[in-house]
Amino acid sequence: MDKREAIGYAAGSGAGAAPGLRVAHGYDLHRLDALRPRGNGRALIVGGVVLEHDRGPVAHSDGDVLYHAVVDALMGAIAGPDIGQMFPDNLPENDGRDSADFVREAARRLKESGWEIVNMDCTVILERPRLSPVKERIRENLSRLLGVERARINVKGKSHEQVDAVGEGRAIESHVVVLLWKAR
Repeated sequence: MDKREAIGYAAGSGAGAAPGLRVAHGYDLHRLDALRPRGNGRALIVGGVVLEHDRGPVAHSDGDVLYHAVVDALMGAIAGPDIGQMFPDNLPENDGRDSADFVREAARRLKESGWEIVNMDCTVILERPRLSPVKERIRENLSRLLGVERARINVKGKSHEQVDAVGEGRAIESHVVVLLWKAR
């Protein structure tokens, strides 16, 4: 099936035809705290890139808010389990675990189910530091982990203009929207 046929299926051609396109949204949020040992925060990692900051996520894994939202978007699109079901936070082997492992597993399940990424749009919301200097590294990390061209992945950094916990620097959040097409 080529992409035009997939779009035709998505539009409902043929009685009972399986949809050829799927879209889903992933979301994650982590509270930020002073870094250990002063507080409970881990190093601030976004999209596999360690950012210089005096605060970090309070999380069971490494707390990569973007990778967590990516996993939930991909699993949501294929009606799979969410990240908490796949990697429970009460298992010792997930304590401090590299969230790239989670993305690799989501990519494996995606491929196994016959779906491919058309495009992915990622938004990370934090007051500081700014993502501009590392956005291309994040895109490259996602491209490599997901096995898709970097041109299919967009990453944006936003602030909350000093409004609410994110704007006050007490939290970080991420939204990811993904469009998939049925490759086989």
